Amino acid sequence: MNVPQRRPFFARLVEGGYVFVRDVSSGFWAVAHHGLVLLGVLIVAAAVLIVGKPDLRQQAETRLTAWLTERQPAASQEENAATITTAAAVSPQLPVDRATAADPQALPRAQARLALWIARKYQVAPEPMAALVADAYKAGQASHIEPALILAVMAVESGFNPFAQSAAGAQGLMQVMTSVHGDKYNDYGGNYAAFDPLSNLRVGVWVLRNCIDKAGSTAGGLRCYVGAAHLPTDGGYASKVLAEYERMQQVAGILPRASRPTHTANAAAAVDKWRAAPVIVVAALAQAER
Repeated sequence: MNVPQRRPFFARLVEGGYVFVRDVSSGFWAVAHHGLVLLGVLIVAAAVLIVGKPDLRQQAETRLTAWLTERQPAASQEENAATITTAAAVSPQLPVDRATAADPQALPRAQARLALWIARKYQVAPEPMAALVADAYKAGQASHIEPALILAVMAVESGFNPFAQSAAGAQGLMQVMTSVHGDKYNDYGGNYAAFDPLSNLRVGVWVLRNCIDKAGSTAGGLRCYVGAAHLPTDGGYASKVLAEYERMQQVAGILPRASRPTHTANAAAAVDKWRAAPVIVVAALAQAER
């Protein structure tokens, strides 16, 4: 009589484990399959209901948007905050940090007259012009350039259009060549600051100051500023700027209104006198204009 041999314990254990795993897997996939089918049915039913009722669709969109916003990664928010903080630390005069308009009547009399006159002549709003004139006076005192000369350069260069751009690529109020002086906008947030009025003014004043120092005179500095330092003529650029400078001086009350514009050489000499004056004298002259 043949007696069946018993299989080793280990083989029977492996076979039992295999059967167990197979049965559990089959059960899991069956449950998952039925669950997905049920989920699909619910989604289709919800979609039909939402499409049929616009008010429910709007509520669903609102809740979904709120849910996504609340779950925005905290790291992204921290990075954005860090970027803004860093930018503000680089320059306290970024466009977002200060107003670009002011009440002309709040300015000293000379500045208010000049702001309103420019606003009428060049058809621009008086409030932004008031802020621009005030900043031109501050920049002028800091750089030893008469404020009226700074404003006259703007008038001739761009007609006080902060978005002006020449065929050569000069940009903004003072038509600074961003391709040449782009590094000077780093403290103001980058090259796009060329179209921010006050940032462009400050960079333009720096360039003008450098040109005047190199040329040794205002007339020569203006020729340098327009890129005609080594050319036989500047096309009348310096004369236009100095003539507008004299008109602005008359409006501000520095020159008598009844007087006619003098020869540009005399105007340039007057500007050079301001440039050569000590800081304390410049401050006293500015105070006298009040």
